[in-house]
Amino acid sequence: METFNKDIKHAWRMFRENKLFTATAVAALTLGIGVNIAIFSVVNAVLLKPVPFPDPDTLVQVVNANNGVAGGPNSSPAKYMHWRAQTDVLESVAAARNQSLNYGQGELLESIAAGQVSAEYFDVLRPPLIMGRWFTPAEDLPNAGYAVVLGYNFWTQRLNADPDVLGKSITLSGNPYTVVGVVDREFDVRDLSAPPDIWVPFQLDPNSTDQGHYFTNVARLKPGVTLEQAQAKLMASAAAYRERYTVAAMPETAGFSAITLQESLVRQARPTLLVALGAVGFVLLIACANVANLLLIRATGRRKELAVRTALGAGRWRIMRQLLTESLMLSFAGGALGLLAGYAGMRWLLTVSTAGLPRLGQSGSLLGMDWRVVVFTVGLSLVTGVLFGLIPALVASRTDLNAVIKDSSSRSGSGFRQNKTRSVLVLVEVSLAVVLLVGAALLIRTSLALSNVNPGYTTDNVLIMRTSLTGQRYQNAAVVDETARLALERIRAIPGVAAGSMTCCVPLQGGLGLPFNIVGRTNEGPFTGGSGVHFAVAGYFDTFKIPVVRGRAFNESDTASSTPVIIINEALAKQFWKDGGDPLADQLLVGGGRANMKELANEPVRQIIGVVGDVRAGSIAQDPGPMMYLPIAQMPDALNAMLQGMGPMGWVIRTNAEPGTVSKQIQDVVREATGAPVTNVQNMDDIVSVSTSRQRLNMLLMTIFGSAALVLAAIGIYGLMAYSVQHRTQEIGIRMALGAQPDRVRWSIVGQGMTLVGAGILIGVGAALYLATFLAAALYGVQARNPLVFVGVPLVLAATAFAAVWIAARRASRIDPLNALRYE
Repeated sequence: METFNKDIKHAWRMFRENKLFTATAVAALTLGIGVNIAIFSVVNAVLLKPVPFPDPDTLVQVVNANNGVAGGPNSSPAKYMHWRAQTDVLESVAAARNQSLNYGQGELLESIAAGQVSAEYFDVLRPPLIMGRWFTPAEDLPNAGYAVVLGYNFWTQRLNADPDVLGKSITLSGNPYTVVGVVDREFDVRDLSAPPDIWVPFQLDPNSTDQGHYFTNVARLKPGVTLEQAQAKLMASAAAYRERYTVAAMPETAGFSAITLQESLVRQARPTLLVALGAVGFVLLIACANVANLLLIRATGRRKELAVRTALGAGRWRIMRQLLTESLMLSFAGGALGLLAGYAGMRWLLTVSTAGLPRLGQSGSLLGMDWRVVVFTVGLSLVTGVLFGLIPALVASRTDLNAVIKDSSSRSGSGFRQNKTRSVLVLVEVSLAVVLLVGAALLIRTSLALSNVNPGYTTDNVLIMRTSLTGQRYQNAAVVDETARLALERIRAIPGVAAGSMTCCVPLQGGLGLPFNIVGRTNEGPFTGGSGVHFAVAGYFDTFKIPVVRGRAFNESDTASSTPVIIINEALAKQFWKDGGDPLADQLLVGGGRANMKELANEPVRQIIGVVGDVRAGSIAQDPGPMMYLPIAQMPDALNAMLQGMGPMGWVIRTNAEPGTVSKQIQDVVREATGAPVTNVQNMDDIVSVSTSRQRLNMLLMTIFGSAALVLAAIGIYGLMAYSVQHRTQEIGIRMALGAQPDRVRWSIVGQGMTLVGAGILIGVGAALYLATFLAAALYGVQARNPLVFVGVPLVLAATAFAAVWIAARRASRIDPLNALRYE
């Protein structure tokens, strides 16, 4: 320890005496380590942190699978009841979905988030209770009455933490709910969904054959059962499911599987984060190469000092230990500053956009500092210090005493070995910079392509707001339609309002998918095809300026008592009327007469009355698919009830000016007409922006990393060439004294530097051609091996490198031969 303390004190003195060198090295390391910590903190929060429930390793989601590939956890009542029966591998399975309920009465009515869950939900997630109990199996049966479990915030903020709340009644969407329990504040479900204020029972029919997929599930493995055993059992059970529910016609390749709850939450985000983690690793390597070059140059200037220490008895390991101590001190200084800068930077970035990454909360509120981030910082600093310090230490410890003694200048005698080492480090920097810049360029092209996509509908001055139309009043679809018509009549009369409508499903914010049959056709399977489904009232297409290509749009005559009608989009028409037939002459049966889905039991045959333009309803980056539009007035009441349970209805209003100028008036009208609170007021432009936020975050991160790599590479190239010029001062002076022209000297230096840069670019392009394929899934509108990118990036890097080399070469061409000959 005494020797170690001496090494630290000596290193500290050296750093104080060389403040510029120290600041440069620490700044490069802070940048390299900081961006790694920033990305790792997100990786930790999203991928590594266990879900905040007891025994998280046994929590799974049962998923649909096809050819052994796990799909989504969307559940139907029939599937849920089937999965509940797999008790030899699953201890319990819970159904859950989010909905909105209206709390209170009269003018004090407010919309609150509710979790509609089966009784097993509490057995699976095991949340702690402050008082009371969970739902009983009897309370979870259809028509069993109204029970509610309160969240901690709801209990404290709206009921003033009433200690006698159990057994009391609260009004939700016009119905009296009896309070049976209160959840402790420690129960945090933000990983799964938006935190509910309350929980109400799902009340699914245990004998249901309903095949509608409108909720998800969470399950717990039986003690001693592995995930692989559960997957095998669930896959094998698919045969029994197909046999019982023959109408479902599930293909032989389809089945069921299970994945851990954590994997289900993060699998869509994993590729994005792993690409980002790989990119910041490249930035760190470039920073290390830069600092290693600085240390090599500094070690050259210390050759005599190290030779004297060797002559006085210091062994090679002793010299290496001193130099590695200096490297580690630099690295830990960069790590400490990088921890602060990286963490703060990422928190700020996530306040701008979380890009839909799971488990981060609103504006990155769940991004925290824990032991994993600290350990990562310490480990990264240690590895970094050794990585950039080992090469200079090895080179410096091989000091040739005779050569140093004969050297008349501390600035000469670096030798071929050190020049070669520095050249290799710069080669690495340039190659890695090419890879990062290619990635950044591809993602920039993606972002530009998405910004130029025509979604098929207008987004300018379109206002979106939501209303939860739940309770007994809105069980009938005709009442929902009549309420919407009356409200829209008043809304359209407001000055500045151009058009308006109401719909179940705003584009880019979810929707339904249902099969259908074309009446009169003989199908190979049970259904002609499948399509997205949107329900709306008259004025929907006018509000979004979706063109009616053929036929007509919905109008005021499409009521519950009129002929059932339907509108399809061009994609559906092209797919199912390929022979040039007229879709307006045909009829559709939505659901194909599915008796095993109660919501469609009374679905009538519908006449196709119009064909409209295609819209991007699921994602801006996703090509339009088949879509059907149905009038809300003609929905079966059971389907209307299911829609109301899935979430609030959306009001879509197009204005002639900035929507904010009339938003308050529109909200007042909606509130008066429906008797329900208005929530989630948004502009359509903001919804589109959210849809492309992950691509924009990818672009922003890669642009930052690529720019950092470009700057670091330019600094590294300049440093190498400046040192080379400095080292060759006497040689250049002699050449110029013998008649060499400044231009020739300058271009000689430029040629040497650009040869090195060219080699690095070639290596980098080769690596980028291979690695770009890993970005393919994140790209849109641009090929992973886009020629423009792979030509433009090398040119940009070459131009930057040329500027750095030119500055050093210009300095060389201005050397005074007389001063150079006297140069020490």
